[in-house]
Amino acid sequence: MPSPTLHPVIVTRPAAQATALAQQITARGRPAIVFPLLEILPLNDSAPLQAVLAQLTSYALVVFVSPNAIDAAMRFIPAWPPQVAIGIVGEGSRAALAQYGLTAQNTTIFSPPDLARTDSEGLLQALDLDSLRTAPVLLVRGESGRDFFADALLAAGIKVQAVAAYRRQAPALDAEGKTRLLQLLNSQNDWIVTSSEALRHLLDLVRQVESGSGVAKIQQQHLLVPHARIAETAHALGFSEVTLTGSGDERLLAALQFPL
Repeated sequence: MPSPTLHPVIVTRPAAQATALAQQITARGRPAIVFPLLEILPLNDSAPLQAVLAQLTSYALVVFVSPNAIDAAMRFIPAWPPQVAIGIVGEGSRAALAQYGLTAQNTTIFSPPDLARTDSEGLLQALDLDSLRTAPVLLVRGESGRDFFADALLAAGIKVQAVAAYRRQAPALDAEGKTRLLQLLNSQNDWIVTSSEALRHLLDLVRQVESGSGVAKIQQQHLLVPHARIAETAHALGFSEVTLTGSGDERLLAALQFPL
């Protein structure tokens, strides 16, 4: 029987973000399989996004909900105005900002103080709400998303504007994808799942390919998740083996076992 450290690691991030993590896992001696559970698509009309981003200096804070939001917005930002602060919720977003030259050395970046709670609630803890009443806050996100953060700021008397930067959708499995998912259901794997939405998509896809025992099989797989909210979702959906790693690739990697 193979050592559990040799089980494949399934990376379920959107395709563009999954490859680098899969390569790091493989380099450390574990097989890695990229199996995206979300597709990130450009907006049908980016004109409203571009119009908002052209007025960045009118905002007290710009919050990016994900690395996808950063990548989508930065296509239309020639240079970040250094006086405008940035809010992020995860270490993946910090790494994405760094790719565009934005770091704590040249930009004010707010993020959750607890790396196990990298969500909107955590970001709120890091903000001085009184200082945000001088100008509105811009929330850059997908076409759909949680309203908690915007609602919390509005309740504190802070003006908030949300703008969509990209679209998300569940992947459609072709015949090859269905075969691969069936194979994964019938083997033991470690699944890296980085959003609650992706986890729900996984269950939907499982029901499509094996409507009988498929859900019970996937619930027995080991999940590694970076955020407490995803862990809560996983337990609510019937997953019993869930490891909360904390935010960032290094913490995900540290939670995996590798061959000596």
